[in-house]
Amino acid sequence: SKPIWLTKTSMSTKAGSPSSDVYFIVRSIACMLSLPRMHSELVTKLTCRDNADYYLYKILRAHILPLTNCAFNKQGDQFITGSYDRTCKLWQTETGEELLTLEGHRNVVYAIAFNNPWGDKVITGSFDKTCKVWNVKNGDLQHTYRGHATEIVCLSFNPLGSMVATGSMDNTARLWDVATGECLHALLGHTAEIVSLNFATDGHRIITGSFDHTIKVWDVSTGRCIRTFMGHNGEISSTQFNFRSDLCISGSIDRTCKVWDVASGLCLHTLRGHSDEILDVCYNATGSRLATASADGTSRVFNVMTGACQSVLIGHDGEISKVAFDPPGTRILTASSDKSARLWDAESGDCLQVLEGHTDEIFSCAFNYSGNTVITGSKDNTCRIWRCEFFPRGMLRQSVA
Repeated sequence: SKPIWLTKTSMSTKAGSPSSDVYFIVRSIACMLSLPRMHSELVTKLTCRDNADYYLYKILRAHILPLTNCAFNKQGDQFITGSYDRTCKLWQTETGEELLTLEGHRNVVYAIAFNNPWGDKVITGSFDKTCKVWNVKNGDLQHTYRGHATEIVCLSFNPLGSMVATGSMDNTARLWDVATGECLHALLGHTAEIVSLNFATDGHRIITGSFDHTIKVWDVSTGRCIRTFMGHNGEISSTQFNFRSDLCISGSIDRTCKVWDVASGLCLHTLRGHSDEILDVCYNATGSRLATASADGTSRVFNVMTGACQSVLIGHDGEISKVAFDPPGTRILTASSDKSARLWDAESGDCLQVLEGHTDEIFSCAFNYSGNTVITGSKDNTCRIWRCEFFPRGMLRQSVA
């Protein structure tokens, strides 16, 4: 349609009258003054394409208090959410139905995980100092692991699903037998809180990242520390093995990410560029790239082999607490305190889509295994499911569960 000022001018009974000319000039000047804003909005729309694939599929009024974490099973047909309300909930992805509420913790449920690829067990780590193992089929509590002196903030199943590792603010990690509930080893050596841990792909080693500025590699069978990586000038926030488990990465509040050779303990690269602390790091599936998430509101993508920064993901208005590659490694997902999640092109760094709608900070996000579904968990007590498939414009794209 025509701009209103053009329509009104053309309607004047006296096209050359002073009143109509003045009106036309004033409106023209107003339009010109708005051009910078219009240009900015156009650039944003072109950069974050409005024909993006993901649409809001479900809004789940998940918990009565903020969410802490969310995670898919391997099939992607179910996922779990943890919360400050002391529960973990199991959900059906397709319907948004709540399948189970896992109750029993006496404080915040902070860390959660499936025993993928099977997906028949869930572990929950809590600020109540315990870790619990649950049967996904019926919600039965199978074991409660006790031994930590303070909050459990990270955990993982080993690749075989036979062992669980927990990391705590008591400066220790522990290895537990899933079948018996027995504590196999206490991993002692860090001098500050352990906030990140990961099993190697073969399950024989585990890395731990600590507020003591170090990363340690442990032998799972003996509980012995094999190597300590030193070099960061601040607390470690996140760690991860690559798929081959010959390299690992660490992010730190010293604003750097380091790439380590696991066998030799050598630091291969120190990746710089962030202006504030790094909160999360991750590899793509092949280990050729890594991504960092920072409190400076940006994410960066690096070539692991060369250490070169390939792209800077700019667009969030708040700190980014979580970053993840999709399974093919073509897209990157970020979650931010600005109440949005964003999808990015892993090659170019272009913003593909902004996932908006949450009314408070987003703490957690995840792709399913096929990459066609995303979940986001927020401080607004809700979880949102986003689906990726063709949807004709104008059709209803969301529902509330």
